[in-house]
Amino acid sequence: MSEIIFVSGTDTDAGKSYATGWLAARLAAEGKSVATMKFVQTGNVGRSEDIEVHRRIMGIDSIPEDALGLTAPEIFSYPASPSLAAKIDGRPVDLNKIERAMEQLAAGYDTLLVEGAGGLMVPLDYEGALTIDFPLANNMPVALVTNGKLGSINHTVLALEALRTRGMKLHSLLYNTHFDYDPVIAADSLDYMKLYVGKYFPGTPVITIPSLK
Repeated sequence: MSEIIFVSGTDTDAGKSYATGWLAARLAAEGKSVATMKFVQTGNVGRSEDIEVHRRIMGIDSIPEDALGLTAPEIFSYPASPSLAAKIDGRPVDLNKIERAMEQLAAGYDTLLVEGAGGLMVPLDYEGALTIDFPLANNMPVALVTNGKLGSINHTVLALEALRTRGMKLHSLLYNTHFDYDPVIAADSLDYMKLYVGKYFPGTPVITIPSLK
């Protein structure tokens, strides 16, 4: 049975797309067949720039399912939260469509990485649906992308607490070194995150992702 992992971030600019592509390439190097999917893409028309980032980092042009629209089933034109982008485009986020595409994709690969939109608490509509509800409803472990920017400890702990209070599984904490602007803050942030994950999610790996710089 395929493993499906939801990739989210501590905030919009945590580096989810890069981390998703990097993790996909790493899993492929281990001999697994891997596909990636963008949960909801905003700010694009007819294509997903995040999927293009995945493919570039994976070192491939595309996978067959890209052309079928399965890897980016919901695309909205305005660069905003899914709730606002859907409102502007005049149609709701179709979660059933996303789930069908996810099931089709997963059937053909050992591992499917599903990149979220923004952070875990990004709204999908104006009736209370949040991004975190999707992996929760589908029993998906979450790979959380974080970094060493000032303030990232707070954002990371809040996201981890959201997972913990819902009884969700943390697949991994992916630490993106691209934002290590201050080496003192970055080193302390990573150390603290390791301590926190070790205490509340024992056995969960904290994986350091090298920068493209």
